[in-house]
Amino acid sequence: MADPSSYRPRPGDIPDSPGVYRFRDEHRRVIYVGKAKSLRQRLANYFQDLANLHPRTRSMVTTAASVEWTVVSTEVEALQLEYSWIKEYDPRFNVKYRDDKSYPYLAVTMNEEFPRVQVMRGHKKKGVRYFGPYAHAWAIRDTVDLLLRVFPVRTCSAGVFKNAARTGRPCLLGYIGKCSAPCVGRVSAEDHRELAEDFSDFMAGRTGTYLRRLEKEMTAAAEEMEYERAARLRDDIEALKKAMEKNAVVLADATDADLIAVAEDELEAAVQIFHVRGGRVRGQRGWVTDKVEDVTTGALVEHALQQLYGEESGDAVPKEVLVPALPDPVEPVQQWLTDRRGSAVSLRIPQRGDKKALMETVARNAQQALVLHKTRRASDLTTRSRALEEIAEALDLDSAPLRIECYDISHLQGDDVVASMVVFEDGLQRKGEYRRFQIKGFEGQDDVRSMHEVITRRFRRYLAEKERTGEWAGDGDPSTDGSSGAAPDGLPGAAADGPSGGSVNTLTEDDGRPRRFAYPPQLVVVDGGRPQVAAAQRALDELGIDDIAVCGLAKRLEEVWLPGEDDPVVLPRSSEGLYLLQRVRDEAHRFAITYQRTKRAKRFRAGPLDDVPGLGETRKQALIKHFGSVRKLRSATIDQIREVPGIGRKTAETIAVALAQAAPAAPAVNTATGEIMEDVEETAPDTTAGAQGEPVPTGAPDERRGQET
Repeated sequence: MADPSSYRPRPGDIPDSPGVYRFRDEHRRVIYVGKAKSLRQRLANYFQDLANLHPRTRSMVTTAASVEWTVVSTEVEALQLEYSWIKEYDPRFNVKYRDDKSYPYLAVTMNEEFPRVQVMRGHKKKGVRYFGPYAHAWAIRDTVDLLLRVFPVRTCSAGVFKNAARTGRPCLLGYIGKCSAPCVGRVSAEDHRELAEDFSDFMAGRTGTYLRRLEKEMTAAAEEMEYERAARLRDDIEALKKAMEKNAVVLADATDADLIAVAEDELEAAVQIFHVRGGRVRGQRGWVTDKVEDVTTGALVEHALQQLYGEESGDAVPKEVLVPALPDPVEPVQQWLTDRRGSAVSLRIPQRGDKKALMETVARNAQQALVLHKTRRASDLTTRSRALEEIAEALDLDSAPLRIECYDISHLQGDDVVASMVVFEDGLQRKGEYRRFQIKGFEGQDDVRSMHEVITRRFRRYLAEKERTGEWAGDGDPSTDGSSGAAPDGLPGAAADGPSGGSVNTLTEDDGRPRRFAYPPQLVVVDGGRPQVAAAQRALDELGIDDIAVCGLAKRLEEVWLPGEDDPVVLPRSSEGLYLLQRVRDEAHRFAITYQRTKRAKRFRAGPLDDVPGLGETRKQALIKHFGSVRKLRSATIDQIREVPGIGRKTAETIAVALAQAAPAAPAVNTATGEIMEDVEETAPDTTAGAQGEPVPTGAPDERRGQET
C-alpha cells in the first residue's frame, strides 16, 4: 500500500486551470481518471489525512503510485477528454456502466449503396442509423413487417442480395411486394435510398406529415376512380397506424426527449433510459454499475450522459434530456450535449405534469432493475458460497458462518424504541426465524444500551433453551453475575440427572416445530460501529458465551468493526462478502423500521378503552357498536353498559372507572366562527385497520414472539 505523500506533487507545480488528471499504480496502469475546473484545488482534496477520506477514495490513493494531468481550455474540453480516457484506459476506480443485457436496435445501413433494414446489437457503426433500443428482437421484426408494406426496403443479407442479382430472380419478399427488389433492377439505387430515407423519417417520429401525404394521395386516387390504388393506400395507412399503436403517446406536442432515472444504494446503482420520439416511447435500456468511487446522484447522471451520448451526434441527441439530479456544475455538460447535437439541448429536472409522471415510471423501472440484479446475484449458489468464505477469511473465523443474525435499533426521536433480528442461513433469508423486540430496560434514545439489552435477552433465551433440555454445562450454583460457566440470569442450574444432549432433539419441540431462539448463530452482525460492537460483545461475555463471533457494519458499509480493534476491516470493493453483509444489514434495517412504524401507528390510534384490563378487541367493538361513540359510552350508567352482550357487572364497573379517569377529548372548534361544537362525538379508535409500514413476511410464524414481556 503506497503512501500518498510519497508521490504528492507540490501545490505550486499544479496549474490552477481546467484539466483532466490520471492516477497510475506502480505498474503504470491508469486506475482513475477525473476532470476538474481547477486542477490545483481538486488534487489537493486527495492529498489530505487518510482518515478524512471516503473509504473508496482512500483505497484509490493508497493503490496509486503517481498522478499526472493535462491542461485544457474549457470545462467542456475536460469533459470530452475525460470520456475519451475512460474509454481508452478502462480505469478500475471509475464508475463504468454495464448493460444488464445486450439490447437490439433497428438499424438502417445508410452507408451501403442499397441500404438494408436489420436488427443489430453491439457497438454502433458509422453511417448506420439506429432506432431503439428495444426490449426484444421480435418487437422490432413485428414493426418492420408492418412497415415493409409501405416502405419496401431491402432486408436481405449481402449473400442473398448478390445471389438474386446473379440469377435475376428476387427473393420471396420481392414477389409479395415487401421488397422493392433493387437486386434485379426494379428500382434504381436513388429511388431505393429515398425509400430508406422515408422509412428512417417515419421511425424517427416524423409520422404525421407522411400519413397526411398518403391520405391526400388516397383521396385523389378515389376521386380519379383509381379504386385499386386508393384501396392499397388505405391499407398502407392502416398498417402505419397499427405500427404507431405499438407505442402509446406519453408526451404531448410530439416531444423528443430522453428520460434518465437512477436507483442506487451504498454499493450499486441502476440507470434506466426511456427514449421518447414524437411523444412516443421508442426505446428503453438500462445499466447497472458498482459504485467504486464516492459519487452523488448528479455525478452518476453525468457518467450516464457520457456513456449514452459520447459517440452520438445530430438527432441521436434529443432536444430535451430529463434527469433526476443535475451534474455539478451543469453548464459544461449542457454545452457538451449542445455541441454534439449541433443545436441547443435542455438538461433539466421535470417538475410537474406528464413529464414528471413519466419520470416516476422510469424511476420505478430503475428500482425494479436494481432489485432484479440483486436477486439474481443473491440466488447463485457459487456466489453465496464465495461470499461466506470471504467473510470467514476477513473476520478470521474458523469456518464459514452458515447462520448469520443481524440486529438493528429503530426509534423516532427516542420514542417507540424497538429492535429487529433477521436471520440468513447459507446466504439466504430465513424469514420464519425473524424476531422483533421492544426496548424495556430504560426510556429514551441510547442505541448502545439498546443493543446490549437486545443481545442479552436473545442469548439469555438461547441459554434458557439449553438449560431446559439439559445442555447447560454450568459447574457452580446459579448466579446472576454473568460469569463464565454460570446459568444466565434467573435460570436454574442444570439438573444432575437431566437428559443428555444426545438423548433428545434439542432444537425442536415435541410436535416437531423448531424451538424459539434455540439455534445459535456463528456470526452476530450489529448495525453500527465500534460502540455497538463493544456493547454486543459485552452482553455475550456477561452470559459466558465465547463461541459466537461479533462484528459491526458501519453506515458506509465498507467498514467492518471487530470487538477490541482500533481500526476497521475494509473488505475489497469487489467482495461478494461485502455484498452479503450489506443485504443482511439492509434487511435488518427494513424489518426494524416496519415494526417501529407499526408501534407508532398503534399508539396514535390508542383510545381510553385500551387501558381497561381484560377488555379485548371483540368486546371493545361491541361497546362502540352499541353506543356509537366513546363520548356516549362515557355518559352511560353501569346498568346500561351491562346491556352489551358479554359485559358483566364487574367489567362494566371497570369500564366506567377507566372512562371517568381518562381525560375526554378536546372539543372541536369551528375555525370559521370560533364556535365550540359541543355535539361532536368522539369516534372510536380504529383497532382493525392494518398498521402503517410493511407487512410481516408472508408465511412466517407469529413474529411477535420476539416481543418479550
